[in-house]
Amino acid sequence: MSTAEERDGVALTNLDQPIFEGAGATKRDLVDYLDAVRDRIIPVLRERPLSVVRIMRGQDSFMQKNVPKYTPGWVKTVHMWAETSKRDVAYALCDDRRTLLWFANQRAVEYHPALVRAGDWAHTTHLVLDLDPPEGGDFSLVVRAAGLIRETLDASGLRGAVKTSGAKGVHVFVPIEPTPMPDVAAATRAIAARAERLDPGLATTAFIREDRHGKVFLDPTRVGGATVVCAYSPRLRPGCPVSFPLDWSDLDRVTPRDFTVHTAPGLLGDADPWAAHMPGPQAVPADLIAEGHTIPVPRVQAMHEGKRRARAQRSP
Repeated sequence: MSTAEERDGVALTNLDQPIFEGAGATKRDLVDYLDAVRDRIIPVLRERPLSVVRIMRGQDSFMQKNVPKYTPGWVKTVHMWAETSKRDVAYALCDDRRTLLWFANQRAVEYHPALVRAGDWAHTTHLVLDLDPPEGGDFSLVVRAAGLIRETLDASGLRGAVKTSGAKGVHVFVPIEPTPMPDVAAATRAIAARAERLDPGLATTAFIREDRHGKVFLDPTRVGGATVVCAYSPRLRPGCPVSFPLDWSDLDRVTPRDFTVHTAPGLLGDADPWAAHMPGPQAVPADLIAEGHTIPVPRVQAMHEGKRRARAQRSP
């Protein structure tokens, strides 16, 4: 028999069902977790166009950007032009508890807000580095690579906050003052390149996976219209882990599996480590911008390299 109830005017249904196979958690667990951390997660979602990863019973997961037609009228939305799909997309703004509960009831497991705020499309609020381990690589490799990023930031007079991605990697966020988007992208590339030079045996900026050779990928491409899973978001992974903020000094004492929808609320208590560890907005150093503009855009470089390799394979 399905368990149903109502919170903040939102009908919650099928609460006794597993969220997904291997989650080790029910839909109620998801709802309870998001409700427990609402005062922490809503501030990082507020005013940001939101994409979510949903999973329906018996179906594959999918990324939802455009809100469905049955979305309640009280869910705030903002319209953005999607260049890739050449269409207008109505994104939700998750600015309150009721909207968050509605998304939870829709089996929205992951929350991926944009790096821009609604109404200010020209400026990203954070410079972001996404650190991915090699296939089968231990989390300790990512921790060491995060140290390279922190060392690079320190040398440039910048400070950032760090969190587990909730999967296998780490995200570093550096809040910045309003800066033209191309310059933010350039500075991010420069930080990744400088960190790579500190230990090229550990870290790489190679966008093509086959070129990484077992190293940690320092991904500088989360800029512009990109989204990044937010702090405190659950992930659609076995055990239902969550993206958890940490102090830099705690990175080498944990694993991403330590933080799940079951354990995170108790570990947090009344604290909000993401807000506590996040510095104020900082000016992006001119030397990072200048260096970054000399570094090819990774996706463009990878596209050209892919075409070059394809031509070489076709040549007799």
